[in-house]
Amino acid sequence: MIHEITMPALSSTMTEGKVVAWKKSVGEKVEKGDIIAVVESDKADMDVESFNEGYLANIFVQDGETTAVGAAIALLAQTKEEIAQAAAKSAPSAPKQPVEPTPAIKSEKPAEATKANESKSAPAQPREDGARIAVSPRARKLAQDMGVDLSKTKGSGTNGRIVEADVLQAAQAAPATTPAISTVSSTPSLKEIAAQGFTTMQKAVIQNMEQSLAIPSFRVGYTITTDRFDGLYQQLKSKGVTVTTLLAKAVATALVDHPLVNSSYTSNGLKTNAQINVAIAVAMDDGGLITPVLRDAANKDVYQLSREWKDLVARARTKKLQPEEYNSGTITISNLGMFGVDRFDAIVPPGMGAILAVGASKPTVVVNEDGFFGVKRQMQVVLSGDHRVFYGSHAALFLQHLAGLIEKEPEKLTLV
Repeated sequence: MIHEITMPALSSTMTEGKVVAWKKSVGEKVEKGDIIAVVESDKADMDVESFNEGYLANIFVQDGETTAVGAAIALLAQTKEEIAQAAAKSAPSAPKQPVEPTPAIKSEKPAEATKANESKSAPAQPREDGARIAVSPRARKLAQDMGVDLSKTKGSGTNGRIVEADVLQAAQAAPATTPAISTVSSTPSLKEIAAQGFTTMQKAVIQNMEQSLAIPSFRVGYTITTDRFDGLYQQLKSKGVTVTTLLAKAVATALVDHPLVNSSYTSNGLKTNAQINVAIAVAMDDGGLITPVLRDAANKDVYQLSREWKDLVARARTKKLQPEEYNSGTITISNLGMFGVDRFDAIVPPGMGAILAVGASKPTVVVNEDGFFGVKRQMQVVLSGDHRVFYGSHAALFLQHLAGLIEKEPEKLTLV
């Protein structure tokens, strides 16, 4: 028996992956559970294990090459006698399984939901031979962007329906036609992005930011005095505590009383997250961006969070994070204060309801309560929120609570 080894989906947003390196050579014996390749997803490098034993007989996607999720990247022969047979095979033209996500519809049974989704597909189009084909709306839009001729594209979905993965595969297999000129947006297509030499991570960031632009967001700013907070940090930094983890703990502690700010909008309605997972933006050396997540931050002390953060950042730099360690956040912090930035706006990430932009803490001349001038350290923070999830008053109350913790009782941040 000959088994296909396919490009795995390492995250919910991943549509393609790159083979970083093969760990086994053609003809080499493979045991069940062996690491046979390393694949680069949108955020990390992941080991690919073999689910069967046999012999690596044919490699379709070489080191450094990219293909769609679900596409065959190699063949595994069960016996030595089947190696020659597998070696003679060419790469399949399309993934075996459709990878286009389909939203769940709670009020329908699975079969009815599938039927309903198919009924919403774009109208069928004729092939060159006159046969009718079905195309999903997302596949149609992607084909238009990438210049793929749908009449020449093989569908892997139900009843031959063309899905997103088929379009991606077709774009790689053959030269694309000239994309239609859009009078609405000048945003480069996915194929244009790929042609510009972006890494897998950079392309994922681009796609996420394009999705973010569809979020009806608003921004609320607040000035926070940090003298006591800075003093606490000076006391704790010798124990491995960082400003980043102190801020994460402060945000998580405040969110306990403001659950709406920790919620997100979905196609099925408002999602209230029971756990507070603080994602923190980290710039990568290759120009990408990743958001390691401090999970359940409200129920951990700042010492444990600091240890976890050190480990997360170290593994993020070497692309060793697991998907749940960078895509499970319920709120994001973006801190550019270390670069001397006073104030900035951040874009709400897809799947979240809010992001907090943190500027530098600087000495500022202020008027004290007694009317005299004085100097205090202050920082500017800006909360960007999804207006479908919460409103300006909710943002203001959350920021007021956060400021109270940092200004008046930062010592609470050392408690669970």
